[in-house]
Amino acid sequence: MDIIELLDYAFFRNALLGSFFASIACGIIGTYVVTRRLVFISGGITHASFGGLGIGFYFGLNPIFSAMIFSVFSAFGIQWLSRKQGVREDSAIAVFWSLGMAVGIMLTFLTSGYAPNLSEYLFGNILTITRTDIVSLAILTSVLFLFFAVNYHAIVSVSFDTQFAQTRRVNTRFIEYAMMLFVAVTIVLSIRLVGIVLLMSLITVPQMTANLFTVNYSRIIYLSVGVSFVACVVGLLLSYYLNVPSGAFIIFVLIVMFFAGKIVKIWNPGSSKQSSA
Repeated sequence: MDIIELLDYAFFRNALLGSFFASIACGIIGTYVVTRRLVFISGGITHASFGGLGIGFYFGLNPIFSAMIFSVFSAFGIQWLSRKQGVREDSAIAVFWSLGMAVGIMLTFLTSGYAPNLSEYLFGNILTITRTDIVSLAILTSVLFLFFAVNYHAIVSVSFDTQFAQTRRVNTRFIEYAMMLFVAVTIVLSIRLVGIVLLMSLITVPQMTANLFTVNYSRIIYLSVGVSFVACVVGLLLSYYLNVPSGAFIIFVLIVMFFAGKIVKIWNPGSSKQSSA
């Protein structure tokens, strides 16, 4: 079966659309995460979302909705513990990371019967993306575009130097909490692509690849979106033909692209990065 024939299937079209919008959202949010060095915070939020999934399974709620609420509170909780309660940031991450996983495991096992689609949330299955998921990702992408258009310079300032941003009278607390909210929502809405276990790579590796060729903030966003979407499409097609999990193959393709970029830089050391954010 060729690619044209695959497009006749609704599940494949949904997968492509979901990949497109998720790539944009992850490209925007991931650039902030990598620039602010919040990779482990994003990992903590990602794994904490499992607690929300467990709550959804146990109480019969929409697991994505419950995971989103739990992730948002975890993101704010990490900020609150590390900023207001004198707890080290890595310790605060560990608290909510462990809490989410513990709650998720307990409630999943206490749920009557077995959650048949649990593996889709843990390891991802891009072919299960629904129209509702696509609409949610499209709305998130639109909101992110609007928020960045209005607050771009403030976001860049906070991303590189929070103290400097404060001297410029930037409302850093608003930017930080708003971005943590977007990080949590983006993570949860992207779970179906690669799953909780591998999702952290989707919001870091494309940005690392883009950063090999530019340090310009906006260019990193554009390049990482492109890298992420190409990896999703290639990973989706190869996983279909090779009959392997799509989420793992997407991340594998991302890693291959990163190392390919490193090789290009090694063989072409004279190429300079585009400077200035």
